[in-house]
Amino acid sequence: MDIRPYFIINGKSSNSIRGLIVSELAPIKKAQVRTLIETVDGRDGDIVTPLGYSAYDKPVKIGLAGNYDIDEIIDYLNSEGTIVFSNEPDKYYRFAVYNEIDFERLIRFKTATINFHVQPYKFSTLEKELTFEISESPESIAIYNAGNVYSRPTIYITAEGIVSVSLNGSEILEIDFGEDEQTIKIDSEDMNAYYSDNALANRIVSGNYDNIKFNKGWNTITLSGSVSELSVRNYTRYI
Repeated sequence: MDIRPYFIINGKSSNSIRGLIVSELAPIKKAQVRTLIETVDGRDGDIVTPLGYSAYDKPVKIGLAGNYDIDEIIDYLNSEGTIVFSNEPDKYYRFAVYNEIDFERLIRFKTATINFHVQPYKFSTLEKELTFEISESPESIAIYNAGNVYSRPTIYITAEGIVSVSLNGSEILEIDFGEDEQTIKIDSEDMNAYYSDNALANRIVSGNYDNIKFNKGWNTITLSGSVSELSVRNYTRYI
């Protein structure tokens, strides 16, 4: 059985690249918290304000073997998007390669280190979109967030007329679908709403997209109005 380490960039495995060998992956670690530290005269200690998680580099050692195609390898590695590492096969990262890659060294010595610059959150590769048929109003749907931090879900609602959307007991959105049934996509990460043709639908949505967060554990979405279907992609986050 082949137990060599590997990675998958945008759905394409390093094992499929002729002559590319992955010799060592970066260790699994937690993103560092950025902080603002203030010292106040007359006060013991200091004031620490968390500012969110930092992106960081994951160095990966690679090599060449056999009948490699350096142009194919350069094209494969000089990229951005999503990456899965074989020591975390159930998670993917959002990444880009910003540092210069010494391909001359790679060709001469058959080894090099690639620094994949990853964003702090990693996401489940196993997660699927959940779809629910809505038969009454109001109707509440329970969604479980298995991550260890809050998530920013994408929500699809098929409805007509005016619909109220509440999350964990607080109204977050009101949407005017109009007289004909249609589907609206609410992308809470990029904070926009879209029609089915991907045109922006923000003008028919009232509320604050920043309030659309799933806490760790169970969350409840309540829909009031003429709604026929709800679909949710949680985008479970891990640190």
